[in-house]
Amino acid sequence: MKFTNAFTTTFALFAAALSTIVTAAPLEPRDVYTPHVTYPHKGTVWMVGQRHNVTWDTSDAPVNITNPVGMIKLGYETFILPITLASGFNVLDGRIEVTVPNVDAGQYFLVFFGDSGDDSDPFLITTS
Repeated sequence: MKFTNAFTTTFALFAAALSTIVTAAPLEPRDVYTPHVTYPHKGTVWMVGQRHNVTWDTSDAPVNITNPVGMIKLGYETFILPITLASGFNVLDGRIEVTVPNVDAGQYFLVFFGDSGDDSDPFLITTS
């Protein structure tokens, strides 16, 4: 019986302390942000080895972004390739320069990661 009372008292004190911590430090609400990639767009042609600015629209960015650190990966057909073109940048920058990787010629797309992924329009990469 003494164990049960000691456990109940300990649990009640723990719950009260946890309640105080939670109410003392409210979490700031965050929004998922999926910026629209504006370049490359349909009709764009990149050549292997060239440098290009990937751009995205930041005009609708929420005040509190869940993850403000961006990453851009290359995609082919319906697959996201293990090729990272840029990472560690602020999603509010609106642009980042990338180098076109040494890949086969074909139709590709970019995936912009931050809070969520947003695909660019399909575009071509050529080798010459």
